[in-house]
Amino acid sequence: MTQLTPDNLNFFQNTVEECVQNPSALKDEKAQSVVESLLRCLETGSLRVTSPANLPVTCGHVPMHDLQTWQTHAWIKQGILLAMRLRASKTRRYSEKISYCDKFDVQTEQLEKNAVRNVYGSIVREGAYVAQGAILMPSFVNLGAWVGEGTMVDTWATVGSCAQVGKNVHIAGGVGIGGVLEPAHARPVLIGDNAFLGSRCIIVEGTIVNEGAILGANVCLTASTPLYDVTQTEKKEYRGVVPANAVVVPGTRTKEFPGGEIAIQCAYIIAYRNPLVDAKVGLNEVLRTTGLVV
Repeated sequence: MTQLTPDNLNFFQNTVEECVQNPSALKDEKAQSVVESLLRCLETGSLRVTSPANLPVTCGHVPMHDLQTWQTHAWIKQGILLAMRLRASKTRRYSEKISYCDKFDVQTEQLEKNAVRNVYGSIVREGAYVAQGAILMPSFVNLGAWVGEGTMVDTWATVGSCAQVGKNVHIAGGVGIGGVLEPAHARPVLIGDNAFLGSRCIIVEGTIVNEGAILGANVCLTASTPLYDVTQTEKKEYRGVVPANAVVVPGTRTKEFPGGEIAIQCAYIIAYRNPLVDAKVGLNEVLRTTGLVV
């Protein structure tokens, strides 16, 4: 049941919500079929965990900007959690010489259908979507995640459960995009189109990185990490959101405790990309003028 119509979409949602309220309902074969179908729909991009506020869960490929207005569809995350409850771990074979023990398989055929270049050592778990033209170096994409067209996921980077990454994003080596599967209503990490995440960046706890933003190497952002815009005379503070086209570097701030003052991690916006300039040219220019390490 992967051909979605308004009727069977409502059936999907109602079945998932019923099983959450009454776990014994998951014993029914129709309920089990819904859970399995939900994973297949996530893999094909027919469903996604988040969408713009004015669009449904079936919105598919849409521009990833104005991300603060996006809504989280809790019932889809609940469906993934039901799949975890429904299945038992078993030994699965990745190749003739490599096996693993898990409740979920890894993808191969769907990646081929989407013309994804996935280098040996890259892992895309069931229930994740990777769009056409994406490139996966040895990396990991978890359940419920969305990776947009033309995005590069570089070596040892991770795209956590339900994280949503836009198109033409560069995720450099060792970047950690956190997963937010529970609680079901919590917003996952959202990365806008044409963003650039420098090496060893960490983005967790539902943080939003808006379209075109550049994060320098080692920037760490959580929902409570202060992000200070110092490009104007009056310093402005953000938390949990990186503005569009912002150029961000890691930093520290001083905070006083009973035992004395210490330096606490934060981040600074030191410039903005010009959205009217071609993305690649603009990126090269901002790296030269700011001396930013990515």
